[in-house]
Amino acid sequence: MVPKHERMSAKIEHAIITMYSRGMSTRDIEDTIKDIYGVEVSEGSISNITNAVIEDIKEWQQRPLDSVYFVVWMDGIVVKVRQSGKVIGKTIYLMIGLKQNGLKEVLGMWINETESASFWLNVLTDIKARGVKDILIACTDNLSGIRQAIKSAFPNTITQLCVVHQIRNSMKYVVWKDRRQFLADLKNVYGAINRDMAYDALEGFAKKWGTKYAYAIKSWKDNWDELTAYFDYPQEIRKIIYTTNAIESLNGYIRKYTKTKTVFPDDQAALKAVYLAIANKEKKWTYPVRDWGSVINQLIIKFGERCGVL
Repeated sequence: MVPKHERMSAKIEHAIITMYSRGMSTRDIEDTIKDIYGVEVSEGSISNITNAVIEDIKEWQQRPLDSVYFVVWMDGIVVKVRQSGKVIGKTIYLMIGLKQNGLKEVLGMWINETESASFWLNVLTDIKARGVKDILIACTDNLSGIRQAIKSAFPNTITQLCVVHQIRNSMKYVVWKDRRQFLADLKNVYGAINRDMAYDALEGFAKKWGTKYAYAIKSWKDNWDELTAYFDYPQEIRKIIYTTNAIESLNGYIRKYTKTKTVFPDDQAALKAVYLAIANKEKKWTYPVRDWGSVINQLIIKFGERCGVL
């Protein structure tokens, strides 16, 4: 037992934070600490120890950022939080940036109940205040208000809507028996060689399915410019920007380490868990994206001095 008023050893505190960051429940942490160190710790003690991370989060969220990011991916992960006696769903919005050395970096996290142009403008204003002067390409789901916010904060940034999200959203309106053929026909659109051929494929697709699934097709036409921005780039860059897979992979990692925490007692607890999962994930981002040498040369040709590496 830790004597009253005596501080627990730094070694044990580090072990508790490490286990918490890897998604272990409070009960499991209690049992493990007792088995390994012969020390009993309460749930309150574990909470107090992990609360030290809050200061790290504040410092991390305010740290200076690079002046230029070649690509940013934006998306969110939904968590359950207890608020005013009720359990509600909140979204922790995340942003990953592709740096000039080809490595990825999580730029920040922001928690909110709803999204809007005003909310996203606040997020983008935040990263501008931390030193970001330019973003070449922003890849995002069709989040509410995000395109307006990007255009306001970074008017020269190219917006690419996530094609994978668009496909998933389209499939929601398709009955089961039609899905395989609908998806096969749709592949002719997003898998085309260039934008003109893609549009021709969309027209043929609309003739075949338009009567039955008009709304799904309307969404492609309404968002055509942002859905097809990737056609302006070579294959190596297309693979990077046509989907938000980079951030979805991070979201999957976060879910893996927060699955034992079905409901967070407050916003701070949710941010604490997500931050620790992010810190673990970023340790593995030690290599640049695939074919980086080719990618960066193509970006320099396309964007010139905006790349900031000339």
